[in-house]
Amino acid sequence: MAVRRVVPNIQSEAVQESREFYGLLGFEEVMNHGWIVTLASPSSPAAQVSVMAGDKTAPVTPDMSVEVDDVDAAYAVMRESGAEIIHPLQDEEWGVRRFFVRDPSGRVVNVLGHR
Repeated sequence: MAVRRVVPNIQSEAVQESREFYGLLGFEEVMNHGWIVTLASPSSPAAQVSVMAGDKTAPVTPDMSVEVDDVDAAYAVMRESGAEIIHPLQDEEWGVRRFFVRDPSGRVVNVLGHR
């Protein structure tokens, strides 16, 4: 299993204002589902930040997202380790397969793979 990218998720009631703020630093919008906007550096596309009002299908807003090349393997590893699964493994309508897990410091991590 390999990590493809890591993206901080910022919960905000001011999504548009945050989009504009990070735009001042050179980030450009690469995804917008209304409830989440992902911004990336044009010169280094894996450098990203997401701003979200709340998660559309999960009970909590994750603190960060980790994209892996095999989300099913990551899920199996986390379950076997006894880590707390916050949101079960499932396919989402926007093309990702994901689950949420709590890290030892209490942060919620969205672990995902693109289908």
